[in-house]
Amino acid sequence: VQLVESGGGSVQAGESLTLSCEVSVHFDNGYCMGWFRQAPGTEREGVAGIDSNGMTVYADSVKGRFTISKHGTKNIMYLQMNSLKPEDSAMYYCAIDGFRPVSMVVALNGANAFDYWGQGTQVTVSS
Repeated sequence: VQLVESGGGSVQAGESLTLSCEVSVHFDNGYCMGWFRQAPGTEREGVAGIDSNGMTVYADSVKGRFTISKHGTKNIMYLQMNSLKPEDSAMYYCAIDGFRPVSMVVALNGANAFDYWGQGTQVTVSS
């Protein structure tokens, strides 16, 4: 299973970015996908998740600003990030695994529940 993220970059506070994550395989029995981020010296934290039924979850810090979605026919997940803040700066990773409660993405140590990861894409927000 390979995941490839794209769309990171450097922006000013208040601007927007859209991240994409393409997955090389389709999980026939359902899946849970998530976006995680990790800033230097911090733990990897879940930002948003979506499962094969379309259920979504968001971390409190991004609710109302970020939107997770998936392509209708292709194995691609997106993260639309609006009103970006300097504290959103981090390496963003996408992850996928078999079907599980989507709430696990934003749970404490939620990253430990996922076996398949992308290489990450850097997001830098300056004030």
